[in-house]
Amino acid sequence: MRTTLAIKGAPELILAKAVELGVARSRSDAIRMGILSLNKEYGLIKDLEMELVAKKIEQEKAEMKAKGQRYLTEEEAMRPYKHLFKK
Repeated sequence: MRTTLAIKGAPELILAKAVELGVARSRSDAIRMGILSLNKEYGLIKDLEMELVAKKIEQEKAEMKAKGQRYLTEEEAMRPYKHLFKK
């Protein structure tokens, strides 16, 4: 997601100071850090990693559906490696 912000006043000074002191590499990084701190303080998203994985899976499903693709079954995926599992 791309967003453009106009930041003035106290937030502008805080961002500049965070970059100046090396707390953040850029103003954009400082804003990202602030967003993550907001989540940490208020628990907006409990399991961030699981939410990210779920979002990625949904995107992948939509892309595959649009292209008429499907997931391979376990048998289909393992077929090229069958010779490795012979006893």
